[in-house]
Amino acid sequence: MAAAEEPARRRAGSSRAAGRRPAGESHQSHRRPAKGPAWAMRIAADQLTELIGRAPDSISALKPTNDGWEADVEVLELERVPDTTSVMATYRVTLDKEGDLVSYERTRRYTRGQTDRRG
Repeated sequence: MAAAEEPARRRAGSSRAAGRRPAGESHQSHRRPAKGPAWAMRIAADQLTELIGRAPDSISALKPTNDGWEADVEVLELERVPDTTSVMATYRVTLDKEGDLVSYERTRRYTRGQTDRRG
């Protein structure tokens, strides 16, 4: 190793030890995991679309589990006029830590204009 490279290497190591990041290393990328909630939402939506052939309307719930992620995905199942009478469905999608779909099930069907009457 060249003598000029060694001091630079020591400086980079010392800045890390002192809690500073070398130039070019962002604070955000260091704190946020690569496989976080946004990633899980995209993967759940993409894999469900591939299986049922319908694009998700939205994701209404997402939570980490010991084995990966669980998401509730809202899907338009039957389009009607007026739009408020269209039939929607909620699918529960389970992903492992790598983002592979482990299971899915339809947990609810409802009309788009329907509101929950729960507590």
